[in-house]
Amino acid sequence: MSCPIDLNGISDSIILAALIYLFSLLIRRDVALRLLGVMGVLVVFSLIARLIQVAPLIRVIDVIILSMPVVLAIIFQNDLRRALLMLGKRQQQTADQPAEDGAVDEVLRALADLASRQIGALIVVVRQQPIEHLIQVGTDIDAKVTSELLNSIFLPYSPIHDGAVILHKSKITRAGCLLPLSHNPDISKSFGTRHRAALGLSELSDALVLVVSEETGKISAVHDSKITYDIDQSDLKKLLKKAMAHHG
Repeated sequence: MSCPIDLNGISDSIILAALIYLFSLLIRRDVALRLLGVMGVLVVFSLIARLIQVAPLIRVIDVIILSMPVVLAIIFQNDLRRALLMLGKRQQQTADQPAEDGAVDEVLRALADLASRQIGALIVVVRQQPIEHLIQVGTDIDAKVTSELLNSIFLPYSPIHDGAVILHKSKITRAGCLLPLSHNPDISKSFGTRHRAALGLSELSDALVLVVSEETGKISAVHDSKITYDIDQSDLKKLLKKAMAHHG
């Protein structure tokens, strides 16, 4: 016995697909495009199944589509946590304060010096979102940013040279900190622990993380879950000024 096409089921699938896509935009744009492709295929199969009235296939596809939000929450739990932090963070009502050019220049000088000597370094610039709950260990410093101090912290014989330095409101607040490592399988195998730690923090916060590779002496800028390797000095300065002008 034939049955009419379930237009409500088709519209529900399309609406759910659209909602999942919009939600995924909060997570990561490339992920959103992949999810859109998957949901598009499922909706097409759902439409075909309803047109030819294959009830078992309709039920299977409906179950898959309805379970997608749960699957996404499990797979992208770190991205979801970051998105919720961004949504829950109270926006600043006052205008952003201009970056302190002196602090920016000191950081740039330190990075250039460390890179020229191929001394590994990891510098975190805190922006609007707090990161205290994401970092481990660390030594409190609370000192003005100077290239000399940054250089001394990362010298190989320094007891805290392997950890990250935290910059907040143009001050060095902590050093020797351990950052959460990224478990992103797409990261290049050529990147070591410093780059993985920088990427891990950027996946959970809006911080800008600067990395100097001790193997190559190249400087990388990591933010928004992306690594810019061997960044141009002018681009690095613009990025650093913008980050230091958006302190929480």
